[in-house]
Amino acid sequence: MVGRSKQTQSEAAPRLGHDLIARPRFAAPRNKTMPEMTRLDSGRRRIMLTMVMFAMAFAVVTGRLVVLGMAPGSGGDRLVAIADNVGPIQRRDIVDRNGEVMATDIITASLYADARKVMDAQETARLLAQALPDLDQASLEEKLSGNRAFVWLKRDMTPREQVAVHNLGQPGLAFQREQKRVYPNGSVAAHVLGGVDIDNHGIAGIEHYIDRSDATTGEPLVLSLDLRVQHALQTELQIAVDEFSAIGATGVVLDIHTGEVIAMASLPDFDANDPGSASDRARFNSATLGVYEMGSTFKAFSVAAALNSGRVQLSTEYDAREPIRVSRFTINDYHAQKRFLTVPELFMHSSNIGTAKMVLELGREEHRSFLGQLGLLTRTDIELPESGRPLLPGTWTDVSAMTISYGHGLSVTPLQVVAANATLVNGGFGVQPTFLRRDGAVPRARVLTTETSDAMRALYR
Repeated sequence: MVGRSKQTQSEAAPRLGHDLIARPRFAAPRNKTMPEMTRLDSGRRRIMLTMVMFAMAFAVVTGRLVVLGMAPGSGGDRLVAIADNVGPIQRRDIVDRNGEVMATDIITASLYADARKVMDAQETARLLAQALPDLDQASLEEKLSGNRAFVWLKRDMTPREQVAVHNLGQPGLAFQREQKRVYPNGSVAAHVLGGVDIDNHGIAGIEHYIDRSDATTGEPLVLSLDLRVQHALQTELQIAVDEFSAIGATGVVLDIHTGEVIAMASLPDFDANDPGSASDRARFNSATLGVYEMGSTFKAFSVAAALNSGRVQLSTEYDAREPIRVSRFTINDYHAQKRFLTVPELFMHSSNIGTAKMVLELGREEHRSFLGQLGLLTRTDIELPESGRPLLPGTWTDVSAMTISYGHGLSVTPLQVVAANATLVNGGFGVQPTFLRRDGAVPRARVLTTETSDAMRALYR
């Protein structure tokens, strides 16, 4: 019994490495008191409130980033956005007398930089030069290295170019929406329309007139031109230039009663959408700006002056048998008839001798006054800024009167000659040329008698 009892005690003794390690004892659960539960609920509420505040702050920041990334704005280092502000105000459309569009505006975009926000000017310039090969990398780097808030990089960009720049993802770059002037008919009536500068301000032709008249916006500006007649005129002039290998040509179609210019062309011409690539010669409007000695076309004005004086009749004859010698000058006829010529005959045979004698008989002052009434001695007041001033002799002598009688010694514009001829055949009323459509009655001043105008119309036939 004793031995068995020892064995039991031995087995109950702790075992080395195992029973010497204390085993944890778990207390039986007990009910929580009210203060402990209150403290627990309060902690949970504080944690939830903190989480809500963090979530709201994250939402605000995320929303702001989305706005900066998608909408234009002035704050933040955005990548590339289209700015809301539009540069120049949209200009009025220009249409012909039938409502056909000749000039209008479209929306385009131009690239600029805020150099203060550019992180790496050299790298940005390199990437831009790759995306826009027409730009110089060194010049770009110089612009981007400064501290300017606004510097133009490229104006009038294509949609493809805009996408290429946008994909670069460089900070400090942005686009500005602008108006671009376009001319759907290219070179048609380019000298009349003129053009605008990079900021859409009129600098020539009717475009300059729009700015000068303080009416850049509003209803379309209706011109006197008819695009159909304009096309025909330019086509025929080009055929003549090609046929005779001429260096240029000009033509004007005018309504003799209203003075409206229905068509006007000057060759060579240019594409109004790209005037920068045209030569100075092509941009020069020879119809209104160029002044020339018009030669025998002036004989009509000399005949009209003589007939209108009442001292010369159609039957009056002039001796054209011999050249006229005055001082060191000699006046000859190219197709000499070597006989007495009536007024219709000297006009038909274009006799310099007969015309010079007729004007000398009329008197140089009366002849000069008549040319002035026709608008041939002063600059023509038209809508285009390109209006030439006539070149007059320093002293209006008898010799001057004789040479001017057949178109030498006085230089005027082709438009002036056309307008003066309109007066000769429209019943004798002065004509004020215009490039704007006229509606209603036009005030007119009489220059010739009805009889003189009838006679001139008959001579032209």
